[in-house]
Amino acid sequence: MIAHYGYQDAEGEFFITIDTDRCARCDGKPCVAACPRGVFTVEEDPYGETVVAVDDRRRKRLKYECAGCKPAGDRPPLPCVRACPWGAMTHSW
Repeated sequence: MIAHYGYQDAEGEFFITIDTDRCARCDGKPCVAACPRGVFTVEEDPYGETVVAVDDRRRKRLKYECAGCKPAGDRPPLPCVRACPWGAMTHSW
């Protein structure tokens, strides 16, 4: 399953997408610890698998929550994306 967390407004689309099939293969969920803002949580999906999700309180603020990891110029891989050993996570902006 592909899970989309975030929102769209006049400034653009701000979504984090998580491939939960890939995410469920990861035992350590290192992306959670890699996020300096604590955006992620671990939960059980509707299929009974343990996956990473975006914390409900932060879904409408992703543009601001993730801003510290998104420099305006050169764009290295984000810490959460870099930490994911299965390539399960992407950002839309």
